[in-house]
Amino acid sequence: MRIGLLTEGGYPYVGGEGGVWCDRLVRGLDIHEFDVYAFSTGQAQEDAGWVELPPQVARVRTAPLWTAEEDGVVHGRRARRRFTEHYGDLAAALCTAAEPGTVAEPRTAEADRFATALHGLAELARDEGGLVAALRSERAVRALERACRAPGARRTARDARVPDLLAVAGHLERALRPLSLDWYEEDGLGAVDLCHAASGGVAALPGLLAHHFFGVPLLVTEYGVRLRTHYLTRPDASPAVRSLLAAFHGLLTAETYRAASFLVPGNAHARRWQERCGADRAKLRTIHPGMDAAPFARVGEDAGENRDKPERPDPHTLVWTGRVEPAKDLVSLLHAFAEVRAAEPGTRLRIVGRPSGPEGEAYLGHCRALAAQLFPDEADGPHAVGRNPVSFEQLGGPGAETTADVHAGGTVTVLSSVVEGFPVGLIEAMFCGRATVSTDVGAVVEVIGGTGLVVPPRNPRALAEACVSLLRDPERRARLGAAARARALELFSVEQNVAAFHGLYLETVARTPVRRPVLGGAGDPLPFAAPAEAHVPGHWTEPTPRAVPTWAAETPEPFMEPVAEPVTETVR
Repeated sequence: MRIGLLTEGGYPYVGGEGGVWCDRLVRGLDIHEFDVYAFSTGQAQEDAGWVELPPQVARVRTAPLWTAEEDGVVHGRRARRRFTEHYGDLAAALCTAAEPGTVAEPRTAEADRFATALHGLAELARDEGGLVAALRSERAVRALERACRAPGARRTARDARVPDLLAVAGHLERALRPLSLDWYEEDGLGAVDLCHAASGGVAALPGLLAHHFFGVPLLVTEYGVRLRTHYLTRPDASPAVRSLLAAFHGLLTAETYRAASFLVPGNAHARRWQERCGADRAKLRTIHPGMDAAPFARVGEDAGENRDKPERPDPHTLVWTGRVEPAKDLVSLLHAFAEVRAAEPGTRLRIVGRPSGPEGEAYLGHCRALAAQLFPDEADGPHAVGRNPVSFEQLGGPGAETTADVHAGGTVTVLSSVVEGFPVGLIEAMFCGRATVSTDVGAVVEVIGGTGLVVPPRNPRALAEACVSLLRDPERRARLGAAARARALELFSVEQNVAAFHGLYLETVARTPVRRPVLGGAGDPLPFAAPAEAHVPGHWTEPTPRAVPTWAAETPEPFMEPVAEPVTETVR
């Protein structure tokens, strides 16, 4: 099978979001061929380069979402009329859509109007060679203004002023940049058997257009629902801007969910959000993220061997790992640890992680100051040097060379977040056979099942009591740790993730009408019989090639036989 993998800010870039998961998926499904279509999020990401790609990646095409040069395309009178009509319809759908937060109906007139306008703009871009200049033009702002002032527009849209209109038009220009790419050709996304979007939102837009132009089935994976992320951002924008942008992302998400053959949430929390945003339950298939258990095998197996001889380190050690940021609520953890120290004086707390950006740096400084205030340096005698029971460390330091080493040096792993998606740190602790104490946020309960203790968020006393109960009961600690490791190996391994996606790929293609049938000697159809090299690039029936914007031009690659490296085509 030939899979078109669609990513945004992730694979194949080094350190991209979701890059590790995509790399494991591609390497695990080496019986298939992958074409990667990736959006970059900044110059720094492009400068950092790519991860090493396996041989089953046959082609990589990239485009920047963070910039777009003028394409030099000049539309004629007819094209300008088409653009005004479609852009006006899209803007009208935004101005009359239901308020964000309401339960989506199965299908509304605004959704149909939005889909028709979006596909009309895509067809115009495909015919004319791009829409960059048109989306940045005064014509677009005027069309948006007319929609906001038209009868039937919501009050928040009618209240939009010129700065609001410019802000919304600028956001729509950036969000609709994928329409101007030359990916939607027979030798591009039209040649794949299936499009797999690694996230929702803009990353799924090329798959949506491939489905519209060629009938290519679309599969969308969301470990964090992008529409939810959008609702939680832009707190400083005006009500008109927030309302119009929320309507755009809501309608785009609804159209993506409608066109997708299957939607793959990574946990029940994401699944509930998808249902709230209008997803059809019949299309939902929950597949938990897969993690490599090998780096944690030594620690986990050692914990299993000592299950009948529970260890009691002196002093006890609590471990916290993750990104240091306010959402992790380390302040509550430090206050809880003060109560733990009162009950178990020999206990230590190791906080291992790097700050997340400038906000994380400031938060880390605040936590250090709080720890110094709550726990003055303690000494065993007048001639001994005191030591704070709370240590702030980073991976790579002594005793924390790897995450497995961190968990190996701890008795209980603690999660204190107030906002959490899929708790990767907890799964790592489970692979290591460690008992856990967590706050009830995100997908925490779904992940740990009955193998750990769960307390309400922002409740230091409950957090402290749970930690103390495990510190004083080594037998219970060992039982929970063994159960946690067994659960993680069963549900969260790379093998289960890859096997689940392999089965879903086959089910998706099996339900899709054959677009390019190939018959065998007996006249029977042969599935997957059209190899990638059968799709010869070029437009042999057109007198002149389609105009392509300069910033979306392909980088030609020399012909190689056999192909040893993936073909790289970068949009600049």
